[in-house]
Amino acid sequence: MSAETRTPERIEPRPLVGALHHVAVQTSDIDSAIAWYTDFFGCVARWSMESGFSPQSCERLPGLARVVEMASGDMRFHLFTRGPGHDPADLDSNQFQHVCIRVDSPEELSRWRDKYMELYNSGRYVFRRPEPAGEIDIDADGMQSFYAYDVNGLEIEMSYMPGGDDGSR
Repeated sequence: MSAETRTPERIEPRPLVGALHHVAVQTSDIDSAIAWYTDFFGCVARWSMESGFSPQSCERLPGLARVVEMASGDMRFHLFTRGPGHDPADLDSNQFQHVCIRVDSPEELSRWRDKYMELYNSGRYVFRRPEPAGEIDIDADGMQSFYAYDVNGLEIEMSYMPGGDDGSR
């Protein structure tokens, strides 16, 4: 039996399972962003483009100059920069609130926070939002998480979810 849902009007698509392909991050300093995503997440550059963008990409992102795919495991970040006059949005504008990345244990979560603080305190990066990572917080259901900002000022939540992320919490 198919996972698709049938209604009289149409066939609904299957539920999204592991469907997040990438998070796109606009940056004004792509070399710094590449270094930070390499050092924090252990990403490697999979590909880079500086020309040949589709008409739709050029229309949506005027001045698109370079895109680099950074990958760590199944997680991908598309770092991109645009030409003069197309700086990233102000830090307080609505782009997205945060991206949450799940880890497998409280110990792993603690190691991620320690790694973030080591890089934050290293002096190797200029953070648009110079705030250290928050403390690890535990909610009533046992979910543990901390929030921090990447070098571009985008908020990242790192979370451990007891019982996995199947919605059973």
